[in-house]
Amino acid sequence: MKHLYRTASLGVALALFTALTPALAGSTATVGGLVNKGLVGVGRIPAAQRDKFGETFGSGSGMAIDTSGWTRDAGGYKGSLWLLPDRGYNVVGTTDYRPRLNTIGIEFVPVAPGAAPAAGQEQTGVKATLADTMLLTDDKGADATGLDPLNGVRAASGGMPILPEANGKLALDNEAIVRLPDGTMFISDEYGPNIYRFSADGHLSSATQPPAALVPMRHGAPNFASDNPGPGAAEPDPKDPDTGRQNNQGLEGMAMTPDGKFLIAVLQSAPRQDGGDSPATRQNTRALVYDASDLGHLKLAHEYVVPLPVFKDAKGKTKVAAQSEIVALSDKTFLMLARDSGNGQGLKGDTSLVRQILVVDVSAATDIAGGAFDAADKPLAPKGVLDPSVTPAKLTPFIDINDKGELGRFGLHNGAPNDKNNLSEKWEAMSVVSVLDPKLPDDYFLFVANDNDFLAQDGFQVGAPYKAEDGADVDTMFLVYQVTLPGLAKK
Repeated sequence: MKHLYRTASLGVALALFTALTPALAGSTATVGGLVNKGLVGVGRIPAAQRDKFGETFGSGSGMAIDTSGWTRDAGGYKGSLWLLPDRGYNVVGTTDYRPRLNTIGIEFVPVAPGAAPAAGQEQTGVKATLADTMLLTDDKGADATGLDPLNGVRAASGGMPILPEANGKLALDNEAIVRLPDGTMFISDEYGPNIYRFSADGHLSSATQPPAALVPMRHGAPNFASDNPGPGAAEPDPKDPDTGRQNNQGLEGMAMTPDGKFLIAVLQSAPRQDGGDSPATRQNTRALVYDASDLGHLKLAHEYVVPLPVFKDAKGKTKVAAQSEIVALSDKTFLMLARDSGNGQGLKGDTSLVRQILVVDVSAATDIAGGAFDAADKPLAPKGVLDPSVTPAKLTPFIDINDKGELGRFGLHNGAPNDKNNLSEKWEAMSVVSVLDPKLPDDYFLFVANDNDFLAQDGFQVGAPYKAEDGADVDTMFLVYQVTLPGLAKK
């Protein structure tokens, strides 16, 4: 797995795909040559955890495993991973939370696929320990902030595009991370929605702005507000952008292809002009594929429409699941985590209808990069209806996170009772690492983590204590699946 950035694509294996559709059809054990062997480990970081700055820990918006340091011995596996939190506790509005990156030590003892853990050991297979926390700063080394940028726009300068700004600081709502072998990293955000490159010690070095169709516009000008004003601040006018990404629906998923040649970023749901103004029509989101040959200057190489899963909620209303993270298998295929909203431990709604990992195949999709649809005034899916000239990507279900039997083996469930063992709402992070078994050269552990939204009963951030509403006390959790991904580790 440490050769992930220079491996060959999965084109041969994934060419076996038959007719893939965006419809949800339950969990699928095998997709072409890909196999889901099931849940093999669970672990937690308590909601009460605080980082080295004394602030309440919240992570799982993005994750990257240190594959080079991953080891196996008779006692199990050891290594570390990076967990990216988003903009801080913001139930009543955003705060001046300093963006940061957490380093987590991992000790992992998996159970055999299909087996049950020993009694009392259901959720101890993954021991996750907070090892360090690093602040992320702007290009001048100054603090950044999680505050909603409202009307703040930093002028383009020094090779940087216009950037979101709040109280004179770079405003970041971080969502996904790609850690490169040299320690530098790409981080995607919601506000821009931009892709940022940071040095190994957390300093911003470059920024990439998406096509104009994704940049939020109000009154004919870029406006990065997300309608989450900080204390005493007014809501943006209008509340929602006219075009571009919807509020809080930015570049939620991002991954590097195994050969290191392309960086893929996916918008959480459709832009406003493409039906993103409604939970029922936001289906046609976009995958941006950047040429990463020059890490400091990403170039858009390809762009595809990805049709998000459609489902009926408990009241029979049509809804569209949002995508929360991706793992690239090649420049044509990636795993995508999609989920519903408003249900899970810590919320009033208890039962999720969609938490699923799908395979996305863009090999037959229309490449719209650099075309008319990249402009804000040319919708590709007005009111959610895709332009007939565009063929979208194809999807197939791979892993059903809500699978009752799989969760039950580890003392977890989806739905009532809405207790600590009910999965929380926001599962937003994924990363893969080898099982290091010569008999299973194509097998990997797929780590999936939730974003606990800093929901704690003894919380502390930005100099003040807080208590999440309705008794919410949500742990950061890890689910680990064993999967077969043919070709990923071959040169």
